[in-house]
Amino acid sequence: MTGRRTFFSFHYQRDVWRAANVRNAGQVDARAAAGWIDASLWEATKRKGDAAVRRLIEDGLKGTSVTVVLIGAQTSSRRWVKYEIERSIRRGNGLLGVRIHKIRDEQRKTSQRGEAPQSLVTYGAKVYDYDRQLLGGWVELAAIRAGHPCLKHAETSCLACRLKIWLF
Repeated sequence: MTGRRTFFSFHYQRDVWRAANVRNAGQVDARAAAGWIDASLWEATKRKGDAAVRRLIEDGLKGTSVTVVLIGAQTSSRRWVKYEIERSIRRGNGLLGVRIHKIRDEQRKTSQRGEAPQSLVTYGAKVYDYDRQLLGGWVELAAIRAGHPCLKHAETSCLACRLKIWLF
C-alpha cells in the first residue's frame, strides 16, 4: 500500500462494498487496524455495548493521520460516523469527505447522492466525488491542512506542498 495511514468512516451495512472498492484502490494505507473490520466483529462489538464500540473505534484510529468519511446515501445520519468524525477532530487527524454513490455495489447498482455529515461541514473539511486517481492527493492535502508533515518532503512547513493547499 502507498500513502498515509488512513481511517475510513462509513455506514457499514449499506456501503461496505463501495468502501472496499475505495480501500482496494491502493491510494492510501488502509490496513485492517485502521477502520476495516469484518461484519462479525462489528456485530459482536455492538452487542457488548457503546463502550466496546468506542474502544473499537479508538483502536482503529490509532496510528492514523487522516480520516476519510465515505459518504453514501445514509451516512450523515449514522451515530457512529458522527462519533468517528468527532474523535478524528479531537486527535488532530486530517479530515475529508468522499461521496461514493457512483461506485457500484455487489449487485452492480449505484446509490443516491448522500449529504455530508454536518460535523464534517462545520469543521470545514473538503468533500469530493470519488476519483480513484485523485484520492491519495486529497488525503495528503487533508493531512497537511491538519499540520502533519508532508510525506514527500517530511516537513511541516513544506512550501511546495502548502502551495497545493492554496490551489486546491
